[in-house]
Amino acid sequence: MAHNEQPSQKDEQSVSMAVGQFSSKVHNNYSSGATSETVDNLVGQLRTSQGSEMVPTPCPPEFDKVCHAVRNGHSVLVLGEYGSGINGFADALLGEMAEEFNCAIASYKGSLKKFLVEMAETLDIPTSEPKYNANGDEVGEKALTADGLKEEIACNVGDETLLIIPDSQRLPASLRYWLEGLLDNGINLVLFAVANPRRDIFLRLLEVELSLPSDLEIREVMRKEARRLGLSLSRSQLANLQSQAGRNQMLARKVIRATALGINNNKPEHSQYLDISPVIISGLMALGIVRFIGMGTGNKGLYIVGGVALILAMMFKQIGQVKGARKRLGQ
Repeated sequence: MAHNEQPSQKDEQSVSMAVGQFSSKVHNNYSSGATSETVDNLVGQLRTSQGSEMVPTPCPPEFDKVCHAVRNGHSVLVLGEYGSGINGFADALLGEMAEEFNCAIASYKGSLKKFLVEMAETLDIPTSEPKYNANGDEVGEKALTADGLKEEIACNVGDETLLIIPDSQRLPASLRYWLEGLLDNGINLVLFAVANPRRDIFLRLLEVELSLPSDLEIREVMRKEARRLGLSLSRSQLANLQSQAGRNQMLARKVIRATALGINNNKPEHSQYLDISPVIISGLMALGIVRFIGMGTGNKGLYIVGGVALILAMMFKQIGQVKGARKRLGQ
């Protein structure tokens, strides 16, 4: 799935026809006094009627950086919160690199052997070995053990191999140490995680953090989900609902589904916030300076100096605690 693939002539004709029909609809609706919301709905119809390929979702700017790093022989750790499109990024990377590397993508879901079998089968590496009877005659095949799969994979990969592993923060220590050995043998790795665990193999990888989608992109995701569910939402309603989802695509769809079912509790679920309560508290403490100035009007300079110093110290202490969310969604 080449990322710079040009559309075919047939696709261009299809798009041109759709645009012509759309222009006619817009003209007719504006002539009849249609609102901008009606025109927005027509835009959505144009997009959905032609499928997702007509108006492709652009790859994040970090995509080219990761591809460039891999092509130059570097392994990368891609960071992004859960539901931010990180799995789609992994699939797009697999498609982009499939012609240049022997690629495999596997996600650890609790079973070590299933993870290794999935990886081996994708790389066309045998997952079984001959089975012999008591006389030494071959009587069939038996599945390789987890350790046998590790050895078999290690013997059949090299610098032309690219392993893509989403949700790498789930990997147990035994797999992380094994991957570290593969890294020493020249294999290319792209791991995806919510946050950098900062241990063993993760310390050796280049770190790329995905930028969050814009508010407009999130509202477009919400608009499409609402249209799919047959729910009509105005711009102001979308803006209000987006405050619950932040800039997370998964939460955006979840909020729309909850609204459609009438079970939306109107509580923010994202962790993309900045706690400014220390600033507010410091502002209230600053009012105490007025009291000390009043107490010091009778040649009581020490009251003024000491009071101001105390208040400033308390303010700086509170301001120093300003921080965002401590953890990403899914961490």
